[in-house]
Amino acid sequence: MILLRILAYLLGAIGVFGTLVPFLPYDDFWIRGFDYPRQQMVFLLGVALLLWCGSNVDWDWYDYLVTGLLVFCLIYQSARILPYTPLWKQQSVAATRPVTDSTGLSLLVCNVLQTNESYAKVIDLARKWQPDLLLTVETNQAWEAALHAGLDTDYPYHVDVPLENFYGMILFSRLPLIDPLVKYRIKEDIPSIDATIELGNGQEIDLYFLHPMPPSPTEDYASTGRDAELALVGLEVAKKQRTAIVAGDLNDVAWSHSSRLFQRLSGLRDPRRGRGMYTTFHADYWFARWPLDHVFHSADLALAELHRLPHIGSDHFPIFVRFNHEPHAEAPDLPQKKEGDEEEARKVIKNGSSGKDDVLIDPEKD
Repeated sequence: MILLRILAYLLGAIGVFGTLVPFLPYDDFWIRGFDYPRQQMVFLLGVALLLWCGSNVDWDWYDYLVTGLLVFCLIYQSARILPYTPLWKQQSVAATRPVTDSTGLSLLVCNVLQTNESYAKVIDLARKWQPDLLLTVETNQAWEAALHAGLDTDYPYHVDVPLENFYGMILFSRLPLIDPLVKYRIKEDIPSIDATIELGNGQEIDLYFLHPMPPSPTEDYASTGRDAELALVGLEVAKKQRTAIVAGDLNDVAWSHSSRLFQRLSGLRDPRRGRGMYTTFHADYWFARWPLDHVFHSADLALAELHRLPHIGSDHFPIFVRFNHEPHAEAPDLPQKKEGDEEEARKVIKNGSSGKDDVLIDPEKD
């Protein structure tokens, strides 16, 4: 009983700490890092609650207090991730019409891991799934040479930004790319790719491919830059009011405040919502995975397919989506802009552009 109680204390302390820390209004990595493992916190809190209740014999006020705290944290963490399970309403409407060459669009997003040399796995994956668009991130010159040698025949259009800093990216396309641009929105060494494509039915789709830095002690001390890039793209999408896709390794989870703010600003849909988490990182550790690779899209793009693909030697799993252009598709549970969202976004962008860290934020506003 004593050992069970000690274990309950240990697991409960981790779970409670991991639940309460994100309420702190700062964007330091050690705070925002607890946005990621919410499903792991649900597991720890659930086990801690069972052990705590099972190891108690004589209940007093302290036991009830600890039980109440564990229950509160368990309910709160569960509520944050519940929308990204099949128990919730789907946000992206499923395609109801046949996917044709003139209305369909498929995208494969691969964080290849710069140090990974399994070039053939990525090339074979692209050949098997035949996406219209292939985005690879963490691509350096070695990856650039290997991918072009294997894929140029199938993908005549491309935008190359090979870098040796783990933030290079390459976009391959079967469709002509209209006005492709490489942008450095927030940091001078962190690129993004913007382009437009035209479907066979004449519908144009704006593309935004991103790979911002995560908050971590070895990369970016705070989430300021990442949050600023997401907010900036969200405002750009909202301003243009055009059909759009925003995708990439966003180094953020769907249930974080920054991701939800981005959705409310842009009005884009998350195909994970109501379907599942489709965790993509870390590919080597099943117990420490969360969804970092995303594809957000406009409402007139109905979802035909969504898959997490097999291991390619990277620390990320690839993600594959297929859309069908259905202009009259209506989706429930749409992201609605809240009062103060634009003001918050502009403040975040200003802080990110100026390189400020350790800034005040409102992480639990929503």
